[in-house]
Amino acid sequence: MNGKGWLALGLMVAAQSLAAAPSVDVLGRPAVQSTQSRHAVMQAITRAGERLVAVGERGTVLLSDDNGGNWRQAVVPVSSSLTAVQFVDGRNGWAVGHAGVVLHSSDAGEHWAVQLDGRRAAALELSAAQAAGDEHRLAAARQGVSDGADKPLLALSFTDALHGVVVGAYGLALGTTDGGASWVPWAGRLPNPQGLHLYAVVQQGTVVYMAGEQGLFLRSLDAGEHFQALPTPYQGSYFSLAVQADGAVWLAGLRGKLFRSVDQGHSFTAVDNPLPISINDLRLLGKHLLVVNQAGGLLQASADFSHLTPLALPPGPPLTAVAQAADGTLVGAGFAGPMRLAPSIHAAE
Repeated sequence: MNGKGWLALGLMVAAQSLAAAPSVDVLGRPAVQSTQSRHAVMQAITRAGERLVAVGERGTVLLSDDNGGNWRQAVVPVSSSLTAVQFVDGRNGWAVGHAGVVLHSSDAGEHWAVQLDGRRAAALELSAAQAAGDEHRLAAARQGVSDGADKPLLALSFTDALHGVVVGAYGLALGTTDGGASWVPWAGRLPNPQGLHLYAVVQQGTVVYMAGEQGLFLRSLDAGEHFQALPTPYQGSYFSLAVQADGAVWLAGLRGKLFRSVDQGHSFTAVDNPLPISINDLRLLGKHLLVVNQAGGLLQASADFSHLTPLALPPGPPLTAVAQAADGTLVGAGFAGPMRLAPSIHAAE
């Protein structure tokens, strides 16, 4: 497949993240175990201790214990496509995806349990809307229950094994303070009356950032109890967020737009990007920022964070996300499964 073909496939996969629920019951059907899973479309990748965990289409979860050299498929109780994954330590992690699913693993990804799905999320929002007495919110919640498990979750952020938040299409947002045993709808806390899609969320301490459609950028300073909408330099969609150890926050989205704020989102500085291609993944590795765009390209921020430089990739299908293996090598996830990148591409150099 040529470059244009891969790009078209990438756009198709992205569009599927907001598609209606498929005709099969993905919540009632486990992910199919297949010898071809190694080459499935992977949407996200992360570390669980020294293990790499990649997630993707049809509930596929792949594990590698040798820095991305070999992969095996984990058992997953659903076959809904998974869009994001995070581990807070060597054992506890979560993945989210289509049909409003939240999965939890307590053994570094070997096994997964369903903690939330779209039907339960809709019922929780209906109960919250009824308690709030907000007629507009109540009407939307009733429609959500009627729609069923059709709304995907697109991002998640956990600060530890207890506290986390998940976000997705049509303003879907829920938080947990008990590791996912229970969930509280956050939609009523967000200044998002249009129900714009939420594509990204990140937390640091008690500060929570969310980003989404039409330049939507939200911030909470009290662990999600209250949010305010902050203006940004761009009114297009934002797809990814990252926050540095010193509190600096990164915001990226359509047409390769990338901004950095050192004052909790009060002001932003644009970062020069030579490739005006939408950005769908940011990865902070120590002092290094890596950027993956929707053409599958990989870029790295300069030491002063003023500009991006494209990195050469080995031949193969484009990437959707990148992580760093325990040995320091970068490993990408993409349209034909995970792959180790060339030794010269190394975040520690």
